[in-house]
Amino acid sequence: MLNLIWLGMILTSIIVGVIEGRIDEVVRAVTDSAKLGFELALGLAGIMCLWLGIMSIATESGLIKLLSNVLRPILRRLFPDVPTDHPAMGAIAMNIAANMLGVANAATPFGLQAMKELQTLNQHAKIATNSMCTFLAINTSSVQLIPATAIAYLAANGSTNPTSVVFSALVATICSTVVAITVVTQLAKLSVFRVGKVDSL
Repeated sequence: MLNLIWLGMILTSIIVGVIEGRIDEVVRAVTDSAKLGFELALGLAGIMCLWLGIMSIATESGLIKLLSNVLRPILRRLFPDVPTDHPAMGAIAMNIAANMLGVANAATPFGLQAMKELQTLNQHAKIATNSMCTFLAINTSSVQLIPATAIAYLAANGSTNPTSVVFSALVATICSTVVAITVVTQLAKLSVFRVGKVDSL
């Protein structure tokens, strides 16, 4: 679907450019954008490699595991349907801890493993459980202590203080996570989202 939207936008811009006799500007914009994209990607590559290296050290040193242990008491309240000793709880904790440190590459396999483990507790294979929805909401909003991607973008574009976004990003992601948890919790209480109601539709 997203590919069709992009295709529609591209075709529309070309058609409008032809109709208005400004196709040369369209061609120039395409080449300029391609050049800008390449230069930005080249600048980001080195910075992202640095951050990923630092985060890999954090993973290997046990820092992420330590954070996951700190998160366990909170996760027990957020995921009451998941037994505390279930493998899903460990995977969820590791995923959230990795996301907090901006280690997307490390967080992804933990997230996939968490969903796989949560599915083992699901009595309705084709319907997501409350725990699955809560996990996805938290994963999407994602509290971040170190917004590595934003820092990399700022540094690549010549910012003199790329780490200045750390505090504002932390506040923003805390707010988004609180809202996400609140919304998913309230929606779970509505009868329309209960399994029995869904099965009857």
